Amino acid sequence: MLKIAVIGGRDTVMGFKALGLDTFPAADAAEAGKILRRLTHESEVEYAIIYLEETFAPQIQNEIDRFKDSPSPAIILIPGREGSTGLGQQALRAAVERAVGTNILGD
Repeated sequence: MLKIAVIGGRDTVMGFKALGLDTFPAADAAEAGKILRRLTHESEVEYAIIYLEETFAPQIQNEIDRFKDSPSPAIILIPGREGSTGLGQQALRAAVERAVGTNILGD
């Protein structure tokens, strides 16, 4: 069975735990990268979607980019407790543009 995981700061992921998603608190980007590698390589559970706190994304972009053209897992950036940095929206815009061939979301 495919599952959904959430990687982020403890305050960010706890709300998702109440929804029944698998949560993986990370103290920093290095730890988030290790968790992402473990979930995508060594995990016995297959994750269809991995939500990742966008504040960690710049430091582990190479790990994220390995899956940008792969249907599974979909790595989706979400805002952290401090609010959005805009990276999630930029990533969504780029994915839609790759899929459709043009920016249909506007700026």
